Amino acid sequence: MGLIGLVLNKFCILSLGGFSLDDALRMQKRYRTILLLVALLVMMIISIYQYSWSLFAYHIQSELGWNLPAVGLTFTILTYASTFIQPFSGWIADLHGPRKVALLAAFLIGIGFILSSSASTPGSLSLFYALGGLGVGILYGVSTAVAIKWFPERRGFATGLVVFGFGAGTAIFNLIIQALLESVGLRTTFLYIGVTMLVVTVPSSLLYKYPTDEWISQLGIDKKRGLKQSTNYKPLDIVKTYQWYLIYFSFSFIVSIVLMFGAQMRMLAQEFNLPQEYFNLLLILFPLGNGLSRIAAGALSDKIGREKIMMIFYIFLGLSILGLVNFGHIPVIFLSIAILAAILGGSPFALYPALIGDYYGSKYATINYGITYTAKAWGGLISGWLSGYLVSQFGSYKLPLIIVALCCLVAAVLSNPKMLKPP
Repeated sequence: MGLIGLVLNKFCILSLGGFSLDDALRMQKRYRTILLLVALLVMMIISIYQYSWSLFAYHIQSELGWNLPAVGLTFTILTYASTFIQPFSGWIADLHGPRKVALLAAFLIGIGFILSSSASTPGSLSLFYALGGLGVGILYGVSTAVAIKWFPERRGFATGLVVFGFGAGTAIFNLIIQALLESVGLRTTFLYIGVTMLVVTVPSSLLYKYPTDEWISQLGIDKKRGLKQSTNYKPLDIVKTYQWYLIYFSFSFIVSIVLMFGAQMRMLAQEFNLPQEYFNLLLILFPLGNGLSRIAAGALSDKIGREKIMMIFYIFLGLSILGLVNFGHIPVIFLSIAILAAILGGSPFALYPALIGDYYGSKYATINYGITYTAKAWGGLISGWLSGYLVSQFGSYKLPLIIVALCCLVAAVLSNPKMLKPP
């Protein structure tokens, strides 16, 4: 700890006696690169809670004999716990720094899985998994804020790289988790992964740090977009701007696509009679496309503008989902459109945190994006309960798909640069 503290202090400009300003900036640039990679690793680990859930859910049903609604409720509670904790944890991190809340979150994540290994009822599993979900939300928020605050001149790319970990991390871990579940069973797998999470995330959280005001003042102007980061909106101020509501509703609509494919991929494939070999390929390519899109969209948005990228992506996303409704019975087309949906639909997780930083400044970026991120809960409502209700009423996923496709086209209109511009 003493060594870590010494190293971190060296990167604080005000305490760099004997160093020139250029030396200090070079050291902080090295540090922010390391921190960005640490945040990427942490995001990959915590993504197991959400994107590996289907593997656990199958074994919970087969080994413990619990019914599908009870198992599904655990995932729903996880989603809401990880979403609605972010405004609160973001407020603390912006005021007092991210390290202590990140450390707490790291313990919650590991303990959540360890306790889940001993769950004896669906209620206890939901409680333990939600406990870990709180940690997931906290670390997701501060990891994203690291990119927003440390990289004002390349905010889209940096944010995209960090959230890539949450989108694509399980493409690596799912094969390992599946092998563990089959060899040692559900409870031991929960235990092993929980311990591994502690080993990785606890020391990583000790490196979390936000930049000094001096650093922001040096790199606080994006010359291409002309946005001065010295203008910092507090949470109550952002909700007084019409732009935030355009962002919030667009986020809700677009994220419903990824959540629908993530939570109901098996059922969608079954309705469109997708062969098993295509489905197995989709299990790998969907998270990879979802993750890589976040880097690509973020980098493109740094060059040509976030609003333009959003509008273009959302138009093609809406049209592609309408194409799935009409031609999804052809396996190659289903696979192609599902991957395209992953590529286009993963972009909001990079674009919106960067946009919040652009519009409302870096100082309160963690809490401001935490509030905005609650839009994911409404996307979950559309892709989860509403879709399930419509399928139960009409016996098909076609109507829910048409609804989310139209939502994408509405989001494209709301993201038009003539409507969505800096406040």
